[in-house]
Amino acid sequence: MLGHDAVVIVSTNSEQKRNSDVTYPFRPDSNFWYLTGFIEPDAIAVFSKDSYVMFLRPKDETKEIWNGIRLGAELAPEILLVNQAYDIDTFFDHIDSFTKKGSAIYYDAPGGSGWKDHSSTNIHNKRIHSLFESRLKPLNPFVSEMRLIKDKEEIKNMQDAADLASEAHINAMKESIPGLFEHNIASVFDSHFRNGNSEHSYPPIVASGENACILHYTENNKELKNGDLLLIDAGCEINGYASDITRTFPINGKFNDAQREIYDLVLSAQKSAIQSIRPGVSSNKPHETACQIITDGLIKLGIMKSPEDLTKFYMHNTGHWLGLDVHDVGSKLVNGEFREFKSGMVTTVEPGIYIRRDDKIDPKYWGIGVRIEDDVLVTDKGNHVLSQKAAKEINEIEQLMSRQ
Repeated sequence: MLGHDAVVIVSTNSEQKRNSDVTYPFRPDSNFWYLTGFIEPDAIAVFSKDSYVMFLRPKDETKEIWNGIRLGAELAPEILLVNQAYDIDTFFDHIDSFTKKGSAIYYDAPGGSGWKDHSSTNIHNKRIHSLFESRLKPLNPFVSEMRLIKDKEEIKNMQDAADLASEAHINAMKESIPGLFEHNIASVFDSHFRNGNSEHSYPPIVASGENACILHYTENNKELKNGDLLLIDAGCEINGYASDITRTFPINGKFNDAQREIYDLVLSAQKSAIQSIRPGVSSNKPHETACQIITDGLIKLGIMKSPEDLTKFYMHNTGHWLGLDVHDVGSKLVNGEFREFKSGMVTTVEPGIYIRRDDKIDPKYWGIGVRIEDDVLVTDKGNHVLSQKAAKEINEIEQLMSRQ
């Protein structure tokens, strides 16, 4: 894709300080991880048609005693399959020998939005930019297209992540009772993910009652009230690949009539949106489908007067790409048009309805927030719901939560 003389420089981020001498758990830059499989901080890989070179942290006996074993340059060729490896501090001493004069350099700072983004803390990134500025071209568009189509191993990771998260959602349904707090239910996911040797792929949303009408609610500290719904948006990572699942259910285990009406409407929209996914179909088709069903349903219930009111109750898209990032790379538009689904793509499908207090709406609907989200793989013949193990039918949920 890049041409015979092209050179790719891809780097990962440094550890990020949390406070004082404490750092956040390290997670590699997704593009770097995708291209190298290497998970240590402070590393730079250089690719060309002729060679693959890794610059990485040197071995250090004292630091390894305190912070863990480093791979080091000596073992890198065997473990990472690189042609050569060097200490990262020698990067600028060697880089000229791997970049032909006049060749295009494809590079993006890790964690940023492009080659002009210097948001990463890796100390080498600004100097890379200044050294090659006149020759730099953005790498992200090419890697994004590659990452958009998942291979068998990537799909296996995503299926494992979806299975683990689905189990956690089922456990949360079983554990939820009035009188507990949102953080008690959040801890179900903490425990289940850690027991599965996994991490959260994003901060979980555990939103009861009116909190479910806040799309990215993460306080997770309110008491669970009898008669309210609980919306949980939580997923995990397996080998870097994410799941992203949302389920909404009654805290006391039984939907009331108003909750059932809204839930049925969202579920119908979600099922129809999923059914629309297959190769050759516009990637915007699930959103169009969900919007039409929700619009018709809310007008029929008297909550909406006209289609123009939809964004008051449903203000986000019906899905996004999923992969090494929860909101994964890959443009939805190609030449100004929505791209078509292809086998190997993975998208979420997550319609919702959020009804805040409003004197123009029947009070029985106030405070109801419902979102149902699944992870969907596009297959040769249609689609496969990776997160299908997470119950979402009303009778399934009520049976799971039966207190008898």
